[in-house]
Amino acid sequence: MNPRLLLDTHIAVRWLSFPGKLSREQTRVLDEAIRNGRRVGVSAISLLEMALLSEGEKRITAGLKDLFHQLDTNPAFGILPLTSEVAREVAALGSSLRDPADRVIVATARIYRLPLLTSDQRIIESGLVPVIE
Repeated sequence: MNPRLLLDTHIAVRWLSFPGKLSREQTRVLDEAIRNGRRVGVSAISLLEMALLSEGEKRITAGLKDLFHQLDTNPAFGILPLTSEVAREVAALGSSLRDPADRVIVATARIYRLPLLTSDQRIIESGLVPVIE
C-alpha cells in the first residue's frame, strides 16, 4: 500500500460522514486522489479516536459500524499501523504537540513521508510535517 497522503482523523470522518464540512482544497485533493486511483492513508490511532468519538458528545452521525465498514471495504483507504518505528518518532517529536493521537498521526506522516491533510491549527503551526489545509 503506497498512499499519497495521510488523513487526520477529523478529515476522514468528514469525508465519509459530512463531506460538506471539508474545505474546497481538501475536497479537491481527495477527489483528485480518488480520480487518479491513488490511495489515502489513515493512521491506526484514528480508528481509536473514531471509536471514542462515537461515545462522546461529538457523536459520529453516520454510525461507527458504517464508518469502519467504509474504511475496511473502500480500496481508496489504507490503514497505516502503529509500529515501533512510529512510536520512536513520537518520542523524537518532543512536546510541541500535547495530544497523543496528534503525535502519532504526525509521526506516522513523517515515517511514511506523507503530507497530512488536516485542519488542526496546532499541527499546522507546529511545522513538524508538511500539511494540506
